[in-house]
Amino acid sequence: MGKKVLITGGTGLIGKRLTQMLLDKGYEVAFLSRKKTSIPSVQVFEWDINKAYIEEGAVDDVHFLVHLAGSNVAEGRWTEDRKKSILESRTESIRLIARKLAEKQVKPAAFVSASGISYYGQDTGDKRNTETSPAGNDFLSHVSVEWEKAADEIAALGTRTTKLRTGIVISKDGGAIPKMALPARLGVGAPLGSGKQWISWIHLDDMCRLYIEALENENWQGAYNAVAAPPVTNEDLTNTICKVLHRPQWLPNVPAFALKLVFGEMAAVVLGGNYVVNERIENETGFSYRYGDLEGALQAELA
Repeated sequence: MGKKVLITGGTGLIGKRLTQMLLDKGYEVAFLSRKKTSIPSVQVFEWDINKAYIEEGAVDDVHFLVHLAGSNVAEGRWTEDRKKSILESRTESIRLIARKLAEKQVKPAAFVSASGISYYGQDTGDKRNTETSPAGNDFLSHVSVEWEKAADEIAALGTRTTKLRTGIVISKDGGAIPKMALPARLGVGAPLGSGKQWISWIHLDDMCRLYIEALENENWQGAYNAVAAPPVTNEDLTNTICKVLHRPQWLPNVPAFALKLVFGEMAAVVLGGNYVVNERIENETGFSYRYGDLEGALQAELA
């Protein structure tokens, strides 16, 4: 039996692919789940954040820990209750695990937590953001900052901790790309808002390979921008999607006011943008991207 990797949020977009990659490498994979479900080749333990409950045995013999859990920021308007859920599903969940690890005196060799490039702010224009750039001051920035603070509670127990600030994930199976590709498939693809907002992206397989690298490589520690290079504008992304799908782009841009009417405050997710670069990955690691250009990444998923 291989080393045990305990994953939160394992049934999400990244979690599913990461699980398969880990199983292929011979790891034993376990999930923390709100429901006791049966998943092939995966041991599922139940947990309830509101009740501060984790099923007995979940953290026993854990060698690696991965934290992907968190409410989808793009589902529903950002009411105060929704904002609370978005934040606490990311922070209180990992604090619960930290308490359980301390109670059981279990110290994983490595812990990798998701974070977001929204750490720098929902819209930072043309500013070049590296891992040393300051945090923003809007809601999603606050969420990412608190998310990383919660991860540091695992680090305080003596576990090597890495935080991956994730950009837009290129995948046909979920996330933003299928939603953006649908209008293009129907021949009505159009940039959103000005179309000039920057999109920092990464292919799903490269994202999962980063998680594995961060688990296995003892030199990885702290925050990394988990994006490919270079970023593209929303207009470039839309154009490339249309090109890959062999569909025309002829409609005018979707105006910002229309998006705000439909999505409210959440419209900032698509109207804002960040020019984020993977400075630490490029300069400090030997990681090699399989999908380093946008058209190739989209071709692999959408063609």
